[in-house]
Amino acid sequence: MSGFVEKPEPIQVPGLVHLHTGKVRELYRNEAGDLVMVASDRISAYDWVLPTEIPDKGRVLTQLSLWWFDQLADLVPHHVLSTELPVGAPADWAGRTLVCKSLRMAPVECVARGYLTGSGLAEYQESRTVCGLALPEGLVDGSELPGPIFTPATKAAVGEHDENVSYEEVARQVGADVAAQLRQATLAAYTRARDIARERGIILADTKFEFGFDGDTLVVADEALTPDSSRFWPAEQWEPGHAQPSYDKQYVRDWLTSAESGWDRAGEQPPPALPQHVVDATRAKYVEAYERLTGLGWS
Repeated sequence: MSGFVEKPEPIQVPGLVHLHTGKVRELYRNEAGDLVMVASDRISAYDWVLPTEIPDKGRVLTQLSLWWFDQLADLVPHHVLSTELPVGAPADWAGRTLVCKSLRMAPVECVARGYLTGSGLAEYQESRTVCGLALPEGLVDGSELPGPIFTPATKAAVGEHDENVSYEEVARQVGADVAAQLRQATLAAYTRARDIARERGIILADTKFEFGFDGDTLVVADEALTPDSSRFWPAEQWEPGHAQPSYDKQYVRDWLTSAESGWDRAGEQPPPALPQHVVDATRAKYVEAYERLTGLGWS
């Protein structure tokens, strides 16, 4: 079992048609045919959307994505048309809402890795490959790779795992030309972001992008380079050979699998509500990531 512990009812706004409830975002279409994305404060872990929200999380994701879209604009255009609230929208939507182009989305999670960890590490330990790409011997959890690699995945429904696939499988699904565009854009954006983050004392271990087409133009969509879609590590604490401290949901994952939570990940019961100290610490990590990366104060 997995999915939503408590699936929310979408807010109805005149002039907007609700299309989809995702792990974090609510998706609407306005009367002009544009998409309206609203980032909630929901958080997911182990394929569950948890019953406890993290205050300000949706605003952090939205504002950090906007900042990164600007940093990448000369490499790949983005989908944002406006950040103005739709007429009649709740005041709480301010700072977490994007009006976006409706794109023809590529059915691929475009993942770039510069360091070995997570599912890539698990595959490497079995076969010395990641998504079929051969890697050198002797790498450990947290090792920097010889160069960034493109390791795509299939998009999964809420409550299901994304599955790593080979580049050849992507080419089979979307065509060789589109696959090449996705790989080139993913690696170019990752490399730019890695270098920017490194200047700010943060290692960008890996990240995922979603792309769509506006006519024949490849456009980056959804979010970009947030703690939800990326692994950010404090550079001063980087030490290969074990899991690294990070600015993402790992604090939540660690609590859920601790004795304090009492939750059996392998069982059929949904995870419990998060205690306040976990909520506060997780919010602080999201805010710190925003502030360190952008150089801006959070308010």
